[in-house]
Order: sequence, then structure tokens, then C-alpha cells
Amino acid sequence: MTDKTKIAAQFIQAIPHAKALGLQLTQIGQGEAEITMPYNEALIGDPKTGVIHGGAVSAMMDTCAGAAVMSHPAAPGGTATIDLRIDYMRAATPGQAITTKAVCYHITRNVAFVRATATDEDTERPVATASGAFTVEKR
Repeated sequence: MTDKTKIAAQFIQAIPHAKALGLQLTQIGQGEAEITMPYNEALIGDPKTGVIHGGAVSAMMDTCAGAAVMSHPAAPGGTATIDLRIDYMRAATPGQAITTKAVCYHITRNVAFVRATATDEDTERPVATASGAFTVEKR
């Protein structure tokens, strides 16, 4: 694991909301990251259906996108969200973990651009997709 990748992994593990959501970093490196959030009844948004709240999905996608930026070879260090657009496609299946995969596909001197997809066990039908812009720390 490179130093930048290791720092990004440690950063995610130290974020209080990441701990509260049970986020597990499963892959990171070269501008890509993958985070899984296990199903947790404490995160249910609608008690009638058992569906995880969209805010939990949003926080996971934002965290994963930031990790992708931090691990990109051209990114010098930390990052912060400038803009993140999330499109919710369908409710996640109750009882199933949700996994987000993010790719930092372009970096300028000041801004990194990321795409992310969240899925449950049905990987062919996304729960949500996101696109965002993140700060690039000055060298």
C-alpha cells in the first residue's frame, strides 16, 4: 500500500460518521475506492419497509469519492467536497449491504472530478449514482 493510499485508509477509519455507519474500506488505490456499509436497523429511514435512509447512502458515497481522490496519483493530499450530485435510482433491498465504488477520473490544479455508483446485491441495478467535484490540496 502506498503512503497516500495508507493515509486515505487511515483517514476514513478515523471519521466519526464512517464509524457510526459501519463503513468498511474494501479497496483503494490509483484513484479508485470501494466502501461497503453493512445493513443496520439503526439506519432505517422507513420503518414500514426497512429501507436504509438515503442520508446514510449519501454519506457513504461522499466518503468513498473523497477516498478515490486521495488515492489518485496526481492528488497531493487531502480533499474536501465542493459539489456532489446524487441520483437515487431505487430503494436498497432491506437486509443487504450497500457497496459504493468511486473513480476519480480527472484532476486539474484545483479540482478533482469523481463518479460513484452504489449497489446492493443486485449489481446490475444501481441504488444510486453520483458525480462530484472535490478540492485538490495545494502542494
